Amino acid sequence: MKLTVLLDNNTLIDRYLLGEPGVCYHIEVDGRRVLLDTGYSDVFISNAQTMGVSLRDIDAIVLSHGHNDHTWGLGHLIQYFDRSDRSTERRIQLIAHPDAFVPKYHGDKVIGANFPADCYENYLDKVVTKDPYRLTENLLFLGEIPRGNDFEAQRPVGQIKDESGSLVGDRVLDDSALVYTGDKGIVVITGCSHAGICNIVDYAISVTGDSRVQAVIGGFHLQKAAQPLMARTVEGLRRHAPETLYPCHCTDLNAKVALAGAMNVKEVGVGSVLNFD
Repeated sequence: MKLTVLLDNNTLIDRYLLGEPGVCYHIEVDGRRVLLDTGYSDVFISNAQTMGVSLRDIDAIVLSHGHNDHTWGLGHLIQYFDRSDRSTERRIQLIAHPDAFVPKYHGDKVIGANFPADCYENYLDKVVTKDPYRLTENLLFLGEIPRGNDFEAQRPVGQIKDESGSLVGDRVLDDSALVYTGDKGIVVITGCSHAGICNIVDYAISVTGDSRVQAVIGGFHLQKAAQPLMARTVEGLRRHAPETLYPCHCTDLNAKVALAGAMNVKEVGVGSVLNFD
């Protein structure tokens, strides 16, 4: 599997690419090309063009969850397709948890997807599922992540509307991830880890049956994390003995330092290209 970081908060020195708070990964595996998330704007498209990554050839788009910094770039991507010579005869899958399309709010701001759930049908075949879904022989969408521990995902993030139309706390049940099953173990690829990074890794191991963790890459949802949460997160990850962690996006410096004190942490940013067996 080849993973190219098209968008992240962090940019790497001397690459002269653009960053923004968001995520977009281009994944090549089993002869297919998959995007995980599309960031907040069209920055990932500009970066792809600079790096020579063709977006006209993608087979599937996966949304890790429905927040704006992971979904709003989808409208720009459809405009890009509309302006390009990409044939509409080859359909692109759009894969997500069903709640990824539910309106989301933070106070008076809309922080969810800014397109209707039934939009873009000229280009996309939507697959909504809470269950694990196989994109390729070796790449799985995990669906809804069980929240088995008592220290992660304890607080809502923003609000959604309940059946009566009242605003209630959003537990972001749509937060999911991808897992690659390689010869040397699994690679867990997250967007924001609202479900809890330890919960996600635990579930990836359960679904695949492989306890060898090659790498975990993505946002770990560790910003201004309290020391008890950070300590338990470090221990929760360390017990799986991952070969490498690539924390990015919503993982602050203090969290990276804490993780690096216990495991092998490598820097990642826009332009990073990672290969896994």
